[in-house]
Amino acid sequence: MDTHNELHSESFASRLNWLRAGVLGANDGIVSMAALLVGVAGADTSTHTLFLTGTAGLIAGALSMAVGEYVSVSSQRDSEKALLDKERFELKHEAEKELEELVHIYQKKGLKRDTAHQVAIELTAHDAFAAHVEAELGIDPNDLTNPLHAAVASAVAFTIGGLIPLLAIIIPSEPLRVPITFGAVLIALIGTGILSAKLSETSKRKVVMRIVLGGILAMAVTFGIGRLLGVAGM
Repeated sequence: MDTHNELHSESFASRLNWLRAGVLGANDGIVSMAALLVGVAGADTSTHTLFLTGTAGLIAGALSMAVGEYVSVSSQRDSEKALLDKERFELKHEAEKELEELVHIYQKKGLKRDTAHQVAIELTAHDAFAAHVEAELGIDPNDLTNPLHAAVASAVAFTIGGLIPLLAIIIPSEPLRVPITFGAVLIALIGTGILSAKLSETSKRKVVMRIVLGGILAMAVTFGIGRLLGVAGM
């Protein structure tokens, strides 16, 4: 019961984190691409210009997200490896001290001294390294985050999100491009807001309002700037 459920819980938590990162990446793609395209549309509504701008923005944004995520997760992974190496050293050279640390950890969780000591001894005898890194560091040495996976997931999520405003602005006829893009982005942001609220178990209305208002504000500002620059350039 304990081992199977714990593994299942860890696996579920890992998938939940990836899903949450995917939702955030898609939301970034929606907002940043929508703001870029609507801003350009304020000055130039030609399909060719919007397509080139959108394609360049989509590629640049996806690559930027991938690189940023790769660097971030690599730094996290390096820190985790350093902590694991330190724990190995301490277990090898300060075994008694490490055992006492484990006893204190289980005492803080509510076990009596004798019970905590017995649990620490049994876990140490079974797998000292695993017992200590789980209790002290909260790290699974066999399930460290993969920077490459994180980079790919971030780039894919951004691309999927960014395609929504790109398709919404180049497919309709010229007079309808900006209104349809606003509508498509509004619906997409409501969707990501609802999903984000479910994942974080918070108020849907609060999260959706925050995401939608932020996205609409970004588009309105960039559209206004694009309009002003377009008029000034005539």
